[in-house]
Amino acid sequence: MVMKQWERLLAKGNKGKILDIPLGNISRNPFQPRKEFNDLELKELAKSIQMYGIIQPVIVRKARDGYQLIAGERRYRACRMIGRPTIPAIVQEMNDEKAAAVSLIENLQRKELNYFEEAGAYARLLHEFGMTQEELAQKIGKSQSAIANKLRLLKLAEELRCMITTETITERHARALLKLNSVEMQKEVLRAVYDRELNVKETEDMVERLRHNNIPQEVKNEDRGQCVSLIIRDARIFLNTIKETVSRAKKSGVNMFMAENDGEEEYEIVIRVPKVRRHSRVLAKG
Repeated sequence: MVMKQWERLLAKGNKGKILDIPLGNISRNPFQPRKEFNDLELKELAKSIQMYGIIQPVIVRKARDGYQLIAGERRYRACRMIGRPTIPAIVQEMNDEKAAAVSLIENLQRKELNYFEEAGAYARLLHEFGMTQEELAQKIGKSQSAIANKLRLLKLAEELRCMITTETITERHARALLKLNSVEMQKEVLRAVYDRELNVKETEDMVERLRHNNIPQEVKNEDRGQCVSLIIRDARIFLNTIKETVSRAKKSGVNMFMAENDGEEEYEIVIRVPKVRRHSRVLAKG
């Protein structure tokens, strides 16, 4: 039987004996990439542990005060849920980098991470421990291109990621949104995916149609309040974005004027931008 990737990583150190460690002496895993735990699944696991015990021990390492959990958080949580006093554990000596890698690999092999959690774990290993994508790929048994594709998902704005239900929206849906560099446009497509139950191909086709009207990301010069004008070709789709741009400009001191006319076949939008900002006129008079 082929040894699991995380077991090979552990084999590089000295495996300790299995000990029954009080749950109160074990602190949570600071490198746990998984953010969501299903309560129903935890209850089912807890019931199984009550009936049959724990078949596979958790992995811990020594900490300043007791032990720190590395792998087996679901078993740890289930034992706490049923009030079990101790848990069988293997004590391993490992540094932070190895502990983070083992935790990530165990979750990946159990397929317990959604694609945003996986991308976040990759980013943490790269940034906190100075790994390259190639080094990370070798450690976890993935291709470098697979890691790069996951990391691209983190380019989606946090507010958009919060709108995405990973059980419904696939990773390919999410990657399609990356072709649009306006958050408002991404939201429009995401709403359409939910409302019309678009598959990946339909989503990609919708994105391609909208790319002709794509808005360049906001660019600012040395004066933070002055934004480069945006050229928007489809007023119907980008009306909300235009309003937000005008609102930002007004807050920064640009006395912009906007008027809109909702016609039967089209929106008519008029925007007037003064060549001189308000505070400049005041200075000129002074």
